[in-house]
Amino acid sequence: MTAAAAIAGEPLVNATTARWLTAGEWRAHPGRAIIGALAIAVGVALGFAVHLVNRAALDSFASAISTVNGAADMQVHSVSPAGFAEKLYPVLARVEGVAAVSPVVELTASGDGGAAQRRKRLTLVGLDVLRAAQVTPSLVAAPMQGVGIAVFDPEALYLSRAAMDMLHARIGGPVALVAAGQRRQFIVAGIVPGADAAEALAVLDIAAAQWRFGQLGRLQRLDIKLADGADRDTVKARIAELLPADATLTSAAQEAQRSDAMSRAYRVNLEMLAMVALLTGGFLVYSAQSLAVARRRPQFALLRVLGLRRGALVAQLVIEGAIVGVVGAALGVLLGHGLADLAVTRLGGDLGGGYFRGVTPHLAPAPLAALAFAGIGVAVAIASSIVPALAAGRARPAVALKNAGDLVDPRRRPAALPGVVLVSLGGLAALAPPLWGLPLLGYAAMALILAGGIAVMPALARALLAPLQRLAALPPALDLAVRRLWGAPEQAAVALCGIVASTSLMVAMAVMVTSFRGSVDAWLVAVLPSDVYLHVEGAEAAGLDGAAQARLVATPGVARIAFVRQMPLRLAADKPAVMLSAQPIDPANPSANLPLIGKGVAVPKGETAIWVSEPMGWLYGLKAGDRTRLPIGGAAQPVFVAGVWRDYARQFGAIAIADADFARLTGDATKTEAAVTLAPGAEAGATIKALRQRLPPGLAPQTLFAEPRQMRAMALAIFDKSFAVTYALEAIAIIIGLIGVATSFSAQTLARAREFGMLRHIGVTRSQIMAMLAAEGAGLGLVGGIAGLGLGLVMAQVLIHVVNPQSFHWTMDTILPWGLFAALVAALVAAAAGTAVIAGRRALSAGAVRAVRDDW
Repeated sequence: MTAAAAIAGEPLVNATTARWLTAGEWRAHPGRAIIGALAIAVGVALGFAVHLVNRAALDSFASAISTVNGAADMQVHSVSPAGFAEKLYPVLARVEGVAAVSPVVELTASGDGGAAQRRKRLTLVGLDVLRAAQVTPSLVAAPMQGVGIAVFDPEALYLSRAAMDMLHARIGGPVALVAAGQRRQFIVAGIVPGADAAEALAVLDIAAAQWRFGQLGRLQRLDIKLADGADRDTVKARIAELLPADATLTSAAQEAQRSDAMSRAYRVNLEMLAMVALLTGGFLVYSAQSLAVARRRPQFALLRVLGLRRGALVAQLVIEGAIVGVVGAALGVLLGHGLADLAVTRLGGDLGGGYFRGVTPHLAPAPLAALAFAGIGVAVAIASSIVPALAAGRARPAVALKNAGDLVDPRRRPAALPGVVLVSLGGLAALAPPLWGLPLLGYAAMALILAGGIAVMPALARALLAPLQRLAALPPALDLAVRRLWGAPEQAAVALCGIVASTSLMVAMAVMVTSFRGSVDAWLVAVLPSDVYLHVEGAEAAGLDGAAQARLVATPGVARIAFVRQMPLRLAADKPAVMLSAQPIDPANPSANLPLIGKGVAVPKGETAIWVSEPMGWLYGLKAGDRTRLPIGGAAQPVFVAGVWRDYARQFGAIAIADADFARLTGDATKTEAAVTLAPGAEAGATIKALRQRLPPGLAPQTLFAEPRQMRAMALAIFDKSFAVTYALEAIAIIIGLIGVATSFSAQTLARAREFGMLRHIGVTRSQIMAMLAAEGAGLGLVGGIAGLGLGLVMAQVLIHVVNPQSFHWTMDTILPWGLFAALVAALVAAAAGTAVIAGRRALSAGAVRAVRDDW
């Protein structure tokens, strides 16, 4: 644009001309615009859907926590379900600046009305009504008229609406609950008025909760209300000085941070994968725009000769890309909302990840998020159009009017340096540590490696084809195909762009998922050596006592039983709980029970040994040989880290300790799980039936039995559900890639009608041209498949060794799905060759004379 035009306010491109050019192109070739818009729509839809679902789940989860916690200014939580001594309550009530303290018994409970109820969880809260009315009034309920029960009656139970539905209860009717290893009967006296609609909550008098569920002298929570004008930080410091080792002070902000941390890595990973899919869509837009520019080059040259300025031409092409982006982004936002609704219905609020079980999210409008994802989609489409637009602007009109070939002289070697630089930067980014606990630079590394791999395609294509190009004994059709690909590397690169982008994304995700699934399967085989396993549901506070264990050991058909005590520990106020597992571990041979990573270290004499899981080591900075403290048994017990073990079941960390040491430190000899080895000749089904009959009546309905094969199948089914979105991304990548292949080759082949006419004039037969096209398509499909495989394998290593450890804090072995690789390459070759032949038939149907008439 000239300075005079700019001063005069002359538009860069005439609106009528822009509409004419755009409408004419899209009427003639609607498929390419549709494919580009769909590619953008897929990425926007996936990212927006993941955001909507997880935002809704987090809001519902936070609302549920707010319901249970009430409106307290701060809270003291027990670090384990065993609680802390209730003598702490009067101590904190006398702290200066504290207006009121409400003691709370908080247990995980389940119904006893059938298998469906036993699998669901509700929160059981015991309250001092008089104190709770001052601190958390939303949790206080009164008996409804006609029930005939007093407020402090030990059988009175108040349920939220969600709990009523879950337990199929009615006002005045009986209901049975199981918690802390006890089964107790109650009368439903009323509804909890302040409970969240989706929160399953049961409230009873605190004395009844302590007495009836074995919690005498214990509390799990203290809700604190500050005096008017009290300084929060000062009061917080005073309270912290008085807390025992088995209690921790938390605030509403820390509780929100803890709930957010539960699924943050999972959410970010899904959104980043969606953005990678959007980036792949951008490459397809680039491919479509490049092909359109190559085919329309004589048209653009004529317009330039007639007076259209270079800047106007560039602006026109960028506008076309922006329109594709706007259409795709709008479609993606609508599709994303539909996908989010479907995902909530089929997979739940955690998209199958298992982080928000029991939470029923409700999708809410998110206009700002919709605009943000739509903006990203439009930006990707515009960015993908800039390079082809600039290439069209650089073309010399006089040459372009007669030249339908590459813009670049075929004698010039394609530059590989930019691609190598991008890949190298990606490698450096992969070595960087996580930012804010997330593998952001790991995903940046994947994007750089993908972009670098695409940039190096012209040089790679020429390097792979050079040996064939020098051969003299090739059949004519194959020789023409090789020389065409070798002499037009830019056009080859355009066709390869979409293939490599979608293939590498699919390969990277497939290798990561296959490796993860294979590693989990091998781990399950290692940790499930026994014949039968039992697990007591909802027994975090207490489980099988000594008498029950003795009865189980004496069951006919049982050779031996290894009992385990599982108990969650809150080691940090803003982090999810870790799992403490007390097992019959021999410190001299811990590998008999645990899949250790490395050899571990010897335990110094007189010290208590623990073994931490991989995620535990990552999250808390622990390694073999370290010393730390565990808040169990009412004190901060000194322990020695004797080794690290692999655990895929608990993302937020697990600690293994010898059961004898656990009982010595805590005085708790109850168990929640057991691994049963059958006697020779014993039948699993009969032995399970006999074991169930020997369980305490209150725990028998809550005890689950399973054989290793069933547990493996269940675990892998959960794995597949949690990766359902990733599988969907793989399928979408394959579909986009194959469509991109078809579109690219169809466009390039139809644009070469004049070339085919010239070949016919010099004696090349129709069948030879068709063979040449099939060879070109197969060659490009093979080169693109191989390049995509190589690039995808590199990206997979970033996912496996950078993104996964930084996100979920566990490692895995690389396992390659060779069958999928072979099928993918075969599909790419067949799609490319078939599309080229079909398009070639159309290009050759015009006749040799008509094809070259412009040359006369």
